[in-house]
Amino acid sequence: MSTRRILVVEDDRTLRENLRYNLVASGYEVVAVADGSVALEAVLKQPPDLVLLDLMIPGVNGVEVCKTLRRSGSIVPILMLTALDSEANLIEGLDSGADDYVTKPFSMSELLARIENQISRMASLAESPEHANEDVIDFGDLTIDRASREVKIFDIPIETSFREFELLVYLATNEGRVFTRDQLLHSVWGIDYSGNTRTVDVHIRWLRKKIEQDPTNPDYLKTMRGVGYRMDRIVSPEKS
Repeated sequence: MSTRRILVVEDDRTLRENLRYNLVASGYEVVAVADGSVALEAVLKQPPDLVLLDLMIPGVNGVEVCKTLRRSGSIVPILMLTALDSEANLIEGLDSGADDYVTKPFSMSELLARIENQISRMASLAESPEHANEDVIDFGDLTIDRASREVKIFDIPIETSFREFELLVYLATNEGRVFTRDQLLHSVWGIDYSGNTRTVDVHIRWLRKKIEQDPTNPDYLKTMRGVGYRMDRIVSPEKS
């Protein structure tokens, strides 16, 4: 098996070199850069297996790096390094397209475990044939095109963020199945932790505003009180 490659984006030289040393010692090939614009060039030149990204970097910041990569179609796992632990900051980073985060200061063992989890998750997704040929998911007046990453309601395109789209696809391809917030965090965001699950609630609320005729009484994205969420199919008279 080829050596897995990690791009480290960190402007603190001491931390950057410490990360490089420990990751190389753990068997990874490492490219380390100090700013966002160089990071974007590096990903386009040779896509890594994972990007380890500090949010507070000079020039193009971490959030913009995430957004730019996701808009380009890149699905490389992105693990955020952040000293900002407020819910709003974490949601901003995750919604920009990051898959997981580690709050500074962190232990190297925790970081390595999260890196391995993300790389393994991506490998499992690549090997799974489930829904591989189902590019367009038809939910009546709602259609989701996985290939073009386009969502339409009543044939009108709506704009979704990277993570909103991933959440919508996951629930749609598991129609009628109820998921807890922790399950959705693990499967959609790649996060496995027993912390605040408000991230899921916020994204469900945003999606309802975009696809539901009445977000307070949703047809598609249903809340199962005390459990979590599920997605139901609505067939319009024209399509029945």
